[in-house]
Amino acid sequence: MIAPADLSSAARLFLDATGEFLGNLSQVAWLPFTGALLLLLAMQLARARAWQNVLRAAYPGGGVPFVPVAGAFLVGVGVNAVLPARAGDAVKVVLAKQAIRGSTYPTVTSSFAVQTVFDTTAGLLVFTYALTQGILPTPPQMPRLAALDYTFWTTNSEFLVPTVMIVVALAALGITVAARRVQGFWARVRQGVVILLTPLRYLRQVASWQAAGWVCRFGAFWLFLEAFGIGGSVGNVMLVMSAQAVAGIVPLTPGGAGAQQAILVATLEGPSRIAVLSFSAGTQLAMAAWGAVIGFAALFLVFGTSDWRGLLRHAERESEREREGEDEGHSPKGASGVIADPPLRSRTELDQ
Repeated sequence: MIAPADLSSAARLFLDATGEFLGNLSQVAWLPFTGALLLLLAMQLARARAWQNVLRAAYPGGGVPFVPVAGAFLVGVGVNAVLPARAGDAVKVVLAKQAIRGSTYPTVTSSFAVQTVFDTTAGLLVFTYALTQGILPTPPQMPRLAALDYTFWTTNSEFLVPTVMIVVALAALGITVAARRVQGFWARVRQGVVILLTPLRYLRQVASWQAAGWVCRFGAFWLFLEAFGIGGSVGNVMLVMSAQAVAGIVPLTPGGAGAQQAILVATLEGPSRIAVLSFSAGTQLAMAAWGAVIGFAALFLVFGTSDWRGLLRHAERESEREREGEDEGHSPKGASGVIADPPLRSRTELDQ
């Protein structure tokens, strides 16, 4: 649990780090910096290919073209870079559903779960390595770091059990209502993760691409460390990736702003505090800005629109239509796409 004072300290820390980054722009090595951005793009494209293969398994008819799926993925990354609460994931679903004829929201949404298998495993390995090598604070030390004070539940334990019970009860009620109301929902969810039933295909077509994405991510952080004069090394990269993961646990600081700086300043040995702040803020800002640029470029170039807000509104309308159709005892067929633009279909079919 984060107190308002801790949010303020996190914001101040991130703003201080941003000031250090802007004040030291002339010292950034732009060649490795540019290389890092290109590796980030390669990482996203590799992850998009993995997602396309998941969707191909769910819809084996052959109508899952790469360009719109990759475009949807990049647009989602861009929206997530500028908006909280993972709003970009909803945009991904809308655009991917538009690109795949006859697809449904439950299936496309559940396809995300397939990639979490590898990502969670890889993330745990990185975090475990950082802990065992002593390059990351142990969990009991985490709450003592600035911007990471979530000790409310340990000091007010009498509220913990009632809160958990209420959350579980509400979740159970929601699942019960949904299960009664939405016929065929779970069948569509299973359709989205069907590739997990064929482990060899999953490893070849999904896990391999995700592994390539993680290698690109590793290389990008290495080059970022070089660009800011800290020095790339396996230990430093693992520390940065672990700090990013730990900061992501804090839900009220967008992109882990402030939390990442607190962890890196406390644990990254060797470089000065100013250098660490400049690196951490510069990397976060660069990743967010680059994600937004390529995301909105993909939205315009691939889908011919810039109205991402309209995509979110459309998702709500289409979801409601599907629920209404299921309540009447039949599944909706041929739901219309987000962008009813025949030229879009003809362009992307060439990439199937």
